[in-house]
Amino acid sequence: MVRKAVIAAAGLGTRFLPQTKAMPKEMLPILDKPIIQYIVEELVEAGIEDIVIVTGYHKRAIEDHFAEPSQELVSALEGSKEKMLKEVENIARLANFAYMRQKGPDGNGTPLLNAAHLIGDEPFIYTFGDDFIRATPGRFSQMVDLHERTGLGVLSCIRADRDDDYTRYGYIGGKEIEPGIVKIDSIVEKPGRANAPSDLASVSSYLFTPSILGPLSECAAELGPGDQLSLQDAMQRSIDHGNFLLGYEVANARYFDTGDKFEYLKTIIDLGLEDEQHGSELREYLIQSLVARDALA
Repeated sequence: MVRKAVIAAAGLGTRFLPQTKAMPKEMLPILDKPIIQYIVEELVEAGIEDIVIVTGYHKRAIEDHFAEPSQELVSALEGSKEKMLKEVENIARLANFAYMRQKGPDGNGTPLLNAAHLIGDEPFIYTFGDDFIRATPGRFSQMVDLHERTGLGVLSCIRADRDDDYTRYGYIGGKEIEPGIVKIDSIVEKPGRANAPSDLASVSSYLFTPSILGPLSECAAELGPGDQLSLQDAMQRSIDHGNFLLGYEVANARYFDTGDKFEYLKTIIDLGLEDEQHGSELREYLIQSLVARDALA
């Protein structure tokens, strides 16, 4: 049973400066929720009960968001805004939250290494606080189902075949054992199109067994000054040790990379168009705005 998750949320968000000078990038809003809340809700939907969020020095807003609302806010919402009060109260009750400040070398493996002592001897999900995959059922639920069927670790993957995708993501190679499921033998980070082992990109999230933690610690011990701790290196070492991982093409998936300005704008538009209250109005506005701009061109 998968009950724990670790969310890496310590990045500086430099692509969104000056906005992220005081606000964590994970707290940027998508409609009326911060990005990280979408991720937490999806984890909870998949059965996750305990969530460790690894933060940086300027990320107190994340802790405040998932805490009980202040008495001042409660008093302001009681009565005529009771529905809204219940919504903000429920945020703190989504899961059991623990927080850590990231320490150690740079790299996408460091938050997981920091949280290793809280994981114990059980499978867990490792994901990031500024990108997500929308799918039906949710991608975490799909990953948990595959893990429970096979007992193996699972990487969420999408087909990504634009030229610039090959310089943004890691790509997996291996044998397809079922449609959309690959037994991984190699992981290449940002390989370029010519060197990519496939068009299946590993993005956003991982479901690991505790066997990943040993290789991750080994990689950390071998770092030189200024080196980054790469999760991909640890996964490759784990595979080489015989701890197989599965690459899983998430079904019915759309990937949103909200750590990028243009992708963030696309995410707001896409989810805004799906919004029950404002979606149709937004669609009409976009059409009218495009027509008006074309007329002025």
